[in-house]
This record gives sequence, C-alpha cells and structure tokens, in this order.
Amino acid sequence: MPVYLIIEISVTDAATYSRYVAQVFDIVSRHGGRYLARGGKLTPVSGGWHPERIILIEFDTAEQVQQCFGSTEYGEIAPLRELSAMSRAIIVEGFSPRD
Repeated sequence: MPVYLIIEISVTDAATYSRYVAQVFDIVSRHGGRYLARGGKLTPVSGGWHPERIILIEFDTAEQVQQCFGSTEYGEIAPLRELSAMSRAIIVEGFSPRD
C-alpha cells in the first residue's frame, strides 16, 4: 500500500530554497518518490489553515521515505532547506477499499 509524505513549507529565503528545490527532485525520484503536488495554488477549505506551500509525494513504502531522507545525498542538501524554510512533515498510509 502506498504512503504519502505531506510537507508544509514556509519559505524564508527564496534564493537558497531554489537551490534546494533544483536538487531534491532527482534525489526523491531515485528513491522511488513520485511528486503529486509541488507547490501550486492552495484553496483553504476549513479550520483556518493557510499554508504557504504544500508538497505531496507518493512512495511505495514508509521505508523508502526513510531511506530517501536519511540518505547521504539528501543529507548534503538538507542544510539548504533548513536555512531557507520552516517545514513540517508527516507520513500517512494510503487507503485501500479492502482495509
């Protein structure tokens, strides 16, 4: 069953964050991740939630997520994100009608 990595981002330094963005896509892809949403228009629906940016990535397993974001190659670019954005992330299991 797939899992989804949901990331909420608030960019504080656009130039540095763009350096991170330019590199992260290939790393995520090499680890089996598939971007379903990467920024784009957001429309708040309820609860007063107004995130600046949402990223949604599908992986086949939670282990793939851990391997991707625990990899040496991601570790080399992570400081760019940490210096340029505030973020929160969760992993949620996908739904199967058989569940």
